Amino acid sequence: MAAVLSRALKLPGKKGSELGEYDPLTQADSEDESEEDDLVLNYPRNGLDSAQEDDDDWREEQCGGSGLRIHGTEEEEKRLRRKNAVRASFFLVPLVCAMLLVLLCAFLIPCQKGALAKRPKWERALGDAGGVTPPALALWDVDGDSVDDVLLSVTEWTNDTHPTQGNKSSAVALSGASGQLLWRKVMRESVLYIQCGLQLNTKPLPVCLLIGKSSIMAVNGTSGKNLWSTLLRNIESQAVLLPDVQGDSVPDLLVATLPADEALDLSLTLISGLTGAKLGQSVSFNLTGQGKLIGPLLHETQQGAHYIVFGLGNRRISLPVIPALRRKDPGWEGLKKTNSSSFIHIFRGSESVEFLLPLVAGFGTYHNNLDTVSNLNTSKSDWVLVYGFSKISVLGQRDVRKRWTFNSAPIHRSPTPGHFNEDGILDLFFQHSANGIMKAQVIDGANGRPLWTAQFVCPRLVLETAAVSTSTGLSAFVFWASEPIGAQKNITKATVTEPVIRKLFLLHPAYPSILMQLATTTDTAVAATVSYEERQKDASYITVSSRPTPDSKAAARIVKSIRLRAAIAQGQVVRLGQSSNSGTALKPDVFELDKFYRHLFFKHQVTGPVARGGPFLAQS
Repeated sequence: MAAVLSRALKLPGKKGSELGEYDPLTQADSEDESEEDDLVLNYPRNGLDSAQEDDDDWREEQCGGSGLRIHGTEEEEKRLRRKNAVRASFFLVPLVCAMLLVLLCAFLIPCQKGALAKRPKWERALGDAGGVTPPALALWDVDGDSVDDVLLSVTEWTNDTHPTQGNKSSAVALSGASGQLLWRKVMRESVLYIQCGLQLNTKPLPVCLLIGKSSIMAVNGTSGKNLWSTLLRNIESQAVLLPDVQGDSVPDLLVATLPADEALDLSLTLISGLTGAKLGQSVSFNLTGQGKLIGPLLHETQQGAHYIVFGLGNRRISLPVIPALRRKDPGWEGLKKTNSSSFIHIFRGSESVEFLLPLVAGFGTYHNNLDTVSNLNTSKSDWVLVYGFSKISVLGQRDVRKRWTFNSAPIHRSPTPGHFNEDGILDLFFQHSANGIMKAQVIDGANGRPLWTAQFVCPRLVLETAAVSTSTGLSAFVFWASEPIGAQKNITKATVTEPVIRKLFLLHPAYPSILMQLATTTDTAVAATVSYEERQKDASYITVSSRPTPDSKAAARIVKSIRLRAAIAQGQVVRLGQSSNSGTALKPDVFELDKFYRHLFFKHQVTGPVARGGPFLAQS
């Protein structure tokens, strides 16, 4: 400050003090400034600042005026700011580009596959519908994206507009994530069954079986290429996965053949899972009953003995010992009528047997694959035996005695096991239709008492209900129906020209008086199943339907997949009022329902028996 004052007092035009000239005011000020600079401002700076100070002193001496020095300093500061900005840009621009590249590699590229996997729904048309006969259908991840793919049989049109007698049968694989065609294999005959999951130690790849009436073909599930094939006559069943019989470390297979003539000699044939070659001689059984073949299925007792469960119509459900597996269970052998008998009769009756399936959560018609883990659990479970049309009974595993009986109207669909209450025992969801009304019921697996009942307009579909395991520990039941009966008093039957509107509903036991309407259609669904996706904690509901073509001279086969969580988010709430068996009239508000379903996730069913020594299930 003193230096500034000293300069200000000098006369205009007078030169400043020469070197060595003593000015007390200036000198005092210089000493103070020096000390202050040393204490406060004298810290290391870049070379540009030092050069800037030298330039300022030089300009001051040459120009002889403080005003010019200030002007030069401002210009220099601007120039330095520009230099610093350029330097910062040269540093920051590559850094930002590198960060964007890392983000692109780490997130955006993998998310292309993830975004595809999160596709809420897809639909694909495949050839001729072939009437309302259910096609061969299986689920298995064959492309390695952790999403189950869809494998099914298709009847293709040789003419794009009209089906002809020259239609070709084929098996196709569709991506479960997008519906894209993965491969197509033309077959010499119609495919009756498709099963996947057979593990060949020599070739670690997904293996699928394509089973026709006279041949079994093993193919690479990823490409559809042949691995082996074998010829049989009058094949009547899916393949049953057995423990390794011939010692090649690959599970073997068993199939049933049944002639079409009246002399019904059922034969069981062993096949090598590695090569497809027949093992030994077929075992024949003389059966004179009428009706469809039940089974065969594998059952493993607590002692580790293996038995084959099968039956025919109204004759019997019997368990003969597999000849290749010599181990026997004394408890089961004690159920034989005579020591010389090769059968263990667990049921005989005058009514026709309709279904026989393991009492296992998640087991369904299109989940009978050949992976070892699920088959071991399934083979150790109790059984659902459906016969007749009016009764459901539970048979104990040890003594084959009835535990409880439930009387019902005629049942035309297989019961679906699922957890409706929290007792840990599988309950049963089933439907029956009469006089244009469909009645859906859930009965308690522990005692046969009704847990839930509702009535609907008949949807004119014969389709199994799907039980989907949820994060609550209970099962959600997904089924087709038409308008619920409750609010409406009069039921009007649709005319011939009116299309039947079918609705897909989801029932969760937490809200028995509420249904979520997921979808509507006028198509005729002939098969349906559920696929799980662990990563998204979600499930997809897959249907195979028949849809008339625009010229109405044929029907196309439509495969459609919808994600349940997305369908629930866009679904419509349908209130049934007080359930006849729920005991309380629950009327949750929209906010409560939205919160519940927003936090509802789906997971794989726990495949396995309910409990050791638990009940068998039979319908009579």
